[in-house]
Amino acid sequence: MNKIHNPILRGFHPDPSIVRVGEDYYIATSTFEWWPGVRLHHSKDLVHWELIEYPLNRVSQLDLRGVGPSQGIWAPCLTWDRGTFYLVYTVVKSFYCNMYDTENYLVTARDIHGPWSEPVALNNFGFDPSLFHDDDGRKYMVSMVTDHRVPKKYAGRLVLQEYDAAGEKMTGPVRDIYRAEGIFLEGPHILKRRGWYYLFSADTGTGEGHGQTIQRSRNIWGPYEMYRPLDEKRQEGEAWSVLTSRHHEDILLQKAGHCDLVETQDGEWYAVHLCGRASAGRNPETAERFAGARRYMLGRETAVQKMRWTEDDWLVLDQGGNTPGEVVEPPKCALKGWRGGEGISEGSQRQRSGEGVPESSQKQHGGTVPGRQTASELGAGRDDFDSPVLSLDYQSLRIPMDEHYLSLTARPGWLRMYGRSGLASRFSQTLIARRVTEYHMEADTNVDFEPEVFKQMAGLILMYDTDNYLYLHISHDEDLGKCITLLKAENKKYEYLADYIPLEAGRDVILGLKLQGIGVQFYYGYRDGQALREIGPHIDASFLSDEACREGWFTGSMAGICCQDLTGFGKHADFDWFRVQAFPGRI
Repeated sequence: MNKIHNPILRGFHPDPSIVRVGEDYYIATSTFEWWPGVRLHHSKDLVHWELIEYPLNRVSQLDLRGVGPSQGIWAPCLTWDRGTFYLVYTVVKSFYCNMYDTENYLVTARDIHGPWSEPVALNNFGFDPSLFHDDDGRKYMVSMVTDHRVPKKYAGRLVLQEYDAAGEKMTGPVRDIYRAEGIFLEGPHILKRRGWYYLFSADTGTGEGHGQTIQRSRNIWGPYEMYRPLDEKRQEGEAWSVLTSRHHEDILLQKAGHCDLVETQDGEWYAVHLCGRASAGRNPETAERFAGARRYMLGRETAVQKMRWTEDDWLVLDQGGNTPGEVVEPPKCALKGWRGGEGISEGSQRQRSGEGVPESSQKQHGGTVPGRQTASELGAGRDDFDSPVLSLDYQSLRIPMDEHYLSLTARPGWLRMYGRSGLASRFSQTLIARRVTEYHMEADTNVDFEPEVFKQMAGLILMYDTDNYLYLHISHDEDLGKCITLLKAENKKYEYLADYIPLEAGRDVILGLKLQGIGVQFYYGYRDGQALREIGPHIDASFLSDEACREGWFTGSMAGICCQDLTGFGKHADFDWFRVQAFPGRI
């Protein structure tokens, strides 16, 4: 029988929320400044997962222009009640400041594949909203509260308010249901079982001290009593966590916390939670923030654990203790042997196990749904841009890539990208990217680009955000003509890691990179069968991580292709393919 091998959603997939409808499981995860908003995955067995359509895929629903790194969409909560899916989420407009702007919204749909409604504005007290559907038909939203006062009056605070579904508005009083001087809680969810209301919340930030607590009350408004396992607290001020990786630096799944719960059709209980796999890199001891901390290039990922209820109605890990397991027993429904009859292809299953991954010279044609290339098929390796629409696996920064930015039909079999703003832009840059899911991976692309001035660029990028990236790109130099170079941006410090190297005009250029652990080497060459040439040094890429980036630290590394034209004339570059191939199992 298949086991669950964590993480189940690898690479940048934080803040998971899970819901079951019949035999179908759905997980929603945060996307921050990446567009479209909110990543959705579907499964029948909690073992195999497929990316499906994004719910926030119209500018009328989501406009992220101007938001900073790691702002935007935070902590979606996906629920279902009486034939309708409900998705609540936060749009963070300002965060790295004194007064946060945290706007909470709700969208609904009768079908998980959409269309989803226009957003309903809720409240702005804080982030991590969660909607609870009581058995009497009433609905409530719980969220954490931000406090701009210096000093804060409480370290952690959660509020509850009723939601009027008919009127599409919050109603009634806003009440604190949790206040604490020491233990900070966020990511709250409410669950009702056997007459108890359970408040299931993340504790202690999102770093290596992260964890998950549970409280209960006979009244939804409280007071709530926290579960306190006697053997799980090590020091004063530490949270009473039912799941955490703290004190266990040697295990694979670090940062465990921010959970959500689901009951299977067979009455079993599972929790999805965020986690992270540490790299071999560390911040210097002199770093301004997180001095000496381990670096997590892949960002925060999603894992799942089996849970059980105790005789006195508290929830604990089924395996005992409070440390997450890398390998987990699957639910009984996994015995049915589901292998993707509803969209997950045999090829995608091979990709998940590392078998049968195609070479870069092979063509991939995706689409179990006409006109749509599935992310699972694309995840197997190379995209030849033969479909008239982009794969779901791609995301862009803050805005959709409409015909102003790219075209899949102007040159059939190629992706045409029109150069727009520079890489620091928070408004209008032409870029698409895919998640880096393993510490060993390769990426390459073939580009046809004839720049005329140095302000025109196109190429291959490995990035964390607009302030941190490695960019291998083609440009133009007044003396050399068409040329190639490698640019490094680290917290707004810029340097070229290679001299301008002349290229032959009129020839396509292959750009590539190979990541091995935290080290990356870039390559370039022509379509002439010759081996690609190294460009630039072997680089420590671990600065592309949560801990190393000064402004944003909630996303993860991405591999992408992009084009800039700082003249404003929209010079285009054509890409014949883009391949991202991961090699699981090694750090």
